[in-house]
Amino acid sequence: MKEMKEAEAVNFAQDEASCVVFGMPNETIKRSGVDTVLSLVKIPRKVLDLC
Repeated sequence: MKEMKEAEAVNFAQDEASCVVFGMPNETIKRSGVDTVLSLVKIPRKVLDLC
């Protein structure tokens, strides 16, 4: 994810409150590979807004 972000991709991570297991999103957030952290239900709208 960090490499994608460095290549100008827009990355999202699911927030802890809506995750069953927060391991991978948490690691990506800690390593600065994410632009936005959102709940699972808000990610589709954000994707559509960027299209």
